[in-house]
Amino acid sequence: MLSTVIPVRDELDSLQALHGELADVARQNGYDLEMIFIDDGSTDGSWEAIERLAAADPRVRGIRFRRNFGKAAALSAGFDAAQGELVVTLDADLQDDPREIPRFLAEIDKGLDCVSGWKQVRHDPWHKTGPSRVFNWLVGRLTGVKLHDHNCGFKCYRREIFDEVRLYGELHRFVPVLAAARGWKVGEIVVNHRPRQHGRSKYGVSRIIKGFLDLLTVYFLTGFEQRPQHLLGTLGILSFFAGFCGLAYLAIYWLVDKLFPGMNLEDIRNRPLVIYSMSALLLGGQFISMGFLAELFTAYYGRSARPYSIKSRVNLPGKVAGTLRVPSAPNDRP
Repeated sequence: MLSTVIPVRDELDSLQALHGELADVARQNGYDLEMIFIDDGSTDGSWEAIERLAAADPRVRGIRFRRNFGKAAALSAGFDAAQGELVVTLDADLQDDPREIPRFLAEIDKGLDCVSGWKQVRHDPWHKTGPSRVFNWLVGRLTGVKLHDHNCGFKCYRREIFDEVRLYGELHRFVPVLAAARGWKVGEIVVNHRPRQHGRSKYGVSRIIKGFLDLLTVYFLTGFEQRPQHLLGTLGILSFFAGFCGLAYLAIYWLVDKLFPGMNLEDIRNRPLVIYSMSALLLGGQFISMGFLAELFTAYYGRSARPYSIKSRVNLPGKVAGTLRVPSAPNDRP
């Protein structure tokens, strides 16, 4: 079975057309398809439209939030409800073209576990495309997962990824990065991006700030989740060393002043370097202390979390990566 997970917020005018396009793709390619619509606090009658679609088509499933919880929460609820071996995510505004789904599955067939869409030709205003390019470059530099369009919501995943990757906050755009950190194979394809026909974009300038903060979070999680002291301790040692060097210089300065009083050197108590050096020492000590506390939290609360990712099993019970009408990854063993 193939599952499509579609977050919805005030997309009443698009739902009927989107359902029709998904149904056409399923019919033309012979997919056993389920369509999961998650109403994330809509106020325009989107939920009633989902109910009508579900009454007419048993493949349609609906989830309604009590209020707007954000796209990551909507996707997480959809992944929990999905029954398919593969999960495709797309937006409900008709800018993502469902006819691209067979191409996603073809990439999964080649051995990828997560395929991200790349809107090479975008029909968005400059104030969205410009920051997006900078953001994608930063993500690639900091995480090593170099995709052209991390923000694209049109993606395909093996369902097992979400047994290991947990979504919260605004981390939905970083699923490929989090999956790659666990050893899943990530790739991308160019997808058709259509102009918006109804409604308006739900993202504003605040998305840039939130995206950068989330990037820092992902950088920490993917690089130092199991060893936080390596980051915090390194920062602490560097700060401590800078403060030590400053105080050492001031000590030599003071000694020279005492040995050669005729030089009339400035009183070190008036030197700003005293404050800077002491602050660096204190800051270094705080970073190292936070690193120890983070290590304690990791050791205590991380006992039940697996620090590894199993790709396949031999003669052992458990789930093995499965797909829809495509073989498992080439290195999997039955």
